[in-house]
Amino acid sequence: MSVTLQSEPFDPGALVNAFLSSSQGAGAAVTFTGIVRSSEDDPIVSMTLEHYPSLAKRQLLDLRDAAIARFALIDATIIHRFGTLYPGDPIVQVMTLAPHRQAAFDGANFIMDTLKTTAPFWKKEERAGASEWVKAKQSDDAATARWA
Repeated sequence: MSVTLQSEPFDPGALVNAFLSSSQGAGAAVTFTGIVRSSEDDPIVSMTLEHYPSLAKRQLLDLRDAAIARFALIDATIIHRFGTLYPGDPIVQVMTLAPHRQAAFDGANFIMDTLKTTAPFWKKEERAGASEWVKAKQSDDAATARWA
């Protein structure tokens, strides 16, 4: 499974179960699922994610390999959606397997922090009567910088 880019919805629980079936030798598994967020005070109708397919795939594969090497992970998987998504839809899932919990947590955090600032995905949020491209956040840059 390693890295998957898809427009179709995915079932986070089924993905975790499949990932855990390869957990030979692991003492810890960490899963992060990102979902489309909408709040009462700033509701969105939908979010459209665009990407550069071959570059995105290559960068996510490289990121996965870097996490495995850096944290001595047994395995890692990244699933990322593109296209139009709606509040509550899963966008991304990162799963890590490691001999010990800290490595699994660190690997998942490293992947998510780095993915948010380096992977070629662009988000446009649709609100009632308006749309806007999501701008990069300093907090995301800071999260990525902590791994340098």
